Amino acid sequence: MTEHLPPLAILKKLVSFPTVSRDTNLPLVDWVEDYLSGHGIEAHRYYHESGEKAALFAHVGPWEEGAVVLSGHTDVVPVDGQPWETNPFEVVEKNGKYYGRGTCDMKGYDALAIWALVEAKTRGIKRPLQLALSFDEEVGCTGAPPMIKAMQPVLPKGSAVIVGEPSTMRAVTAHKGGQGYVVHITGFEVHSSLLPTGVSAILEAGRILEWVNHTNADIQAKPPAPLAAMFDPPFTTLHVGNIKGGTARNITAKDCVMDFEMRVVPGEDPKEWDRRFVDHIRKIEADMKKVRPEAGIELETLFGVPGLRPEEGGEAEALARAITGDNGTHVVSYGTEGGQFQAAGYSAVVCGPGDIAQAHQPNEFIEVAQFEAGHDFMRRLIARLQGE
Repeated sequence: MTEHLPPLAILKKLVSFPTVSRDTNLPLVDWVEDYLSGHGIEAHRYYHESGEKAALFAHVGPWEEGAVVLSGHTDVVPVDGQPWETNPFEVVEKNGKYYGRGTCDMKGYDALAIWALVEAKTRGIKRPLQLALSFDEEVGCTGAPPMIKAMQPVLPKGSAVIVGEPSTMRAVTAHKGGQGYVVHITGFEVHSSLLPTGVSAILEAGRILEWVNHTNADIQAKPPAPLAAMFDPPFTTLHVGNIKGGTARNITAKDCVMDFEMRVVPGEDPKEWDRRFVDHIRKIEADMKKVRPEAGIELETLFGVPGLRPEEGGEAEALARAITGDNGTHVVSYGTEGGQFQAAGYSAVVCGPGDIAQAHQPNEFIEVAQFEAGHDFMRRLIARLQGE
């Protein structure tokens, strides 16, 4: 039988795999699958269409529905250009912290979840426990929906999902949803002295920016709904994070590309916001084509992440609160895979070690105390599963 590794040893192994979203995660998945197999746990994979990435999920305990699902992601953000003081793909302990890419977001939780699955298998539990590790969370939570779908015919369906994004072990019961797009505006080049006969992609982009600014102002001028008021900021936001285009000062721009996103509060329909955005884009495009039929606007959808909404009598929330003793109300503005599990019929809560402020940062770290708090959470969870 494979050695039963402590959580820190698992964390060190996971961090050693540079699973940046643009690259493969298969060496990590291979290691986790082999480790679980060594403890008599069968793991299953769902492959990305490229074949270069895979999600992994597994089940221990009674072969029945109602499992607690420990949900994490295997990918991390790049370290390019960041001033790291240590090797980002090696766990370094100093000053009460574990440094390394992904220690906080979220290989710290992944390590604890893997430890818990093996521990539950070793001890025996009366209620099942599942592990679900996705890919491509950092590029828009695109790997979780197909993984969740793939789990259904293979494993008995779980009922309570604990998404281990860093929340300092608080029970987060709601977060905003998100939509992201690349907007490619194609104009028609003419000399700038003949401006009316051409179409400037940059000036048309300005019309989109104007709509974004006016829409944000209208949103913020209205009193927030009760659910939205829980968030900071307490409203849906529209944002353009990157824009580039043009050739020269005296040529109307043929191309302009912008990255657009919206963060939608629970209680509002992301599809309605999507419709409003697309309708405005098509209006601008129609005006462009009146000048030059060759002009147009293409939209590439990058991601669409549903929000996590508070659940009336939610099983996952009740479980997280019972284990942590946390009775506060906590919501976050970042997105997670929790909303995707919830949309698939699971009860979901976000509860994991570490502070989201450290995610994606150079010299990313998780405090040793937070990692130990996560370990204690898993021990208490297993004890509950043994007693149920």
